[in-house]
Amino acid sequence: MTIILKAFEITKSYTGNHMENVLQKTNLSFEQGTINVIKGKSGSGKSTFLGILGGMENPSKGKVYYKNESFYDLPDSEQAVIRGEKFGFVFQSFQLIPELTVRENIELPLRFIHKKNSTSEIRIEELANELGIISQLDKRPSLLSGGEQQRVAIARALITNPEILFADEPTGNLDETTSKSIVNILTKLNNEKNLTLIVVTHEQTLFNAPHLLYSLENGLLEVSYNNV
Repeated sequence: MTIILKAFEITKSYTGNHMENVLQKTNLSFEQGTINVIKGKSGSGKSTFLGILGGMENPSKGKVYYKNESFYDLPDSEQAVIRGEKFGFVFQSFQLIPELTVRENIELPLRFIHKKNSTSEIRIEELANELGIISQLDKRPSLLSGGEQQRVAIARALITNPEILFADEPTGNLDETTSKSIVNILTKLNNEKNLTLIVVTHEQTLFNAPHLLYSLENGLLEVSYNNV
């Protein structure tokens, strides 16, 4: 399979009253179309690692390669294009804009990358129908359940047809039944669209589908198992 993303000798440290090493030297490759789960307790460094992989936070040392190009060595404009078009992001807190309708929240990434056009509305409705939120398009997020809001967040992440979906605790604010529904949606997207999933979570078992599982503790990454 094709390696789509690679972390090489990544470290992350913060300086304050004392040096804090959040992420020790880390190497990890992600193959296209795989599900990758990084589990760890709060404060283990997993969200920091995800931010570095997703192009949102520079590592202290090391390189992130997207399709064999060193991401953080690219011009800012090229980094922005990759983040905006090739990467999708889903967060625990949904991060929807309360003043906007569901429809407007979903189309927001298209506005940022200036790709909103006559076919955008069709794409929005296709995604909304696929994710079971077609009847919610003209509502504000506050009128939706947590599960519905997360489905909106997933639709927003997918509107640009990304190659990689980064998810930071995507089920952290959801009950067990709703969490299973969201995981089923992510698994389906992986199967049907060959979407690469990189998920960080504190949960011990999240996916039943074949996936690679890593454990991050005190900034050190270990392979838990590989059942792809």
